[in-house]
Amino acid sequence: MFATDRSVDVSDLAVEVEARGLDSLWIPEHTHIPISRRTPPPTGDDELPEEYRRTVDPLVALAAAAARTERIHLGTGVLLVAQRDPIVTAKAVATLQNLSGGRFELGVGFGWNADEMEDHGVDYPSRRARAREHVLCMQALWRDEVASFEGDWVQLPPTWSWPKPDTPVPVLIGGGFGPKLVSHLVSYADGWIPIGGSGLAEDIPRYLRAVEDAGRDPATARIVPFGTLPDRAKLEHFAAIGVTECVFRLPTGSADEVLPVLDDQAALAATMRG
Repeated sequence: MFATDRSVDVSDLAVEVEARGLDSLWIPEHTHIPISRRTPPPTGDDELPEEYRRTVDPLVALAAAAARTERIHLGTGVLLVAQRDPIVTAKAVATLQNLSGGRFELGVGFGWNADEMEDHGVDYPSRRARAREHVLCMQALWRDEVASFEGDWVQLPPTWSWPKPDTPVPVLIGGGFGPKLVSHLVSYADGWIPIGGSGLAEDIPRYLRAVEDAGRDPATARIVPFGTLPDRAKLEHFAAIGVTECVFRLPTGSADEVLPVLDDQAALAATMRG
């Protein structure tokens, strides 16, 4: 759900998701939306939907959700990691992972809004390289007792930083399939968040071959389409072509608007499991 300050509370929604036997809850991030609006909306709309300017902080909201749930996974779909300080974000994510008992999933993306990222000192052409270095730096901080990193955008001298995650933090990358994305997926990610569902029957085998060519086990690679409006035929097709999970789309709205949709989705998921 595109969680905002006006939509159903994220922690309340997490409780409802868990109660219905679903597996996870994912929310996106935008730090702000400059009113310049030089960047066209990614939705193709003439105007950017209001929820983009009203998003809650995903790590804070998911921490509240973690405190009120026991089973479901809680993820960012997606965190705009190039726009974030990697040292501060690494500590926040590790804290959330431990607070949740290992239920956090870090979905990251490169960003589309040049106006927004420029306010963070990120120029659009460098966003992918910065995102890579930020994640690699965070992974070093999570993994190493004395962590360091040297890149074009991030320089971290030998450093102590705790907490370390008690459970490894899964990293999934959102984006359209292509050589640039694949280079990121195979070097530091546990899975792929495709944009849309078209072309997946051809792209999934290519992705898995690239994982295997990189010396990794393709059986561990996750393929997680986001924002799906689900029906049985679509989910059966996804399962047949190697999709490992599917994140359904909920409307941005009040509990009265969101929960009936969640009920329908939970009923569909139950029939698929059956």
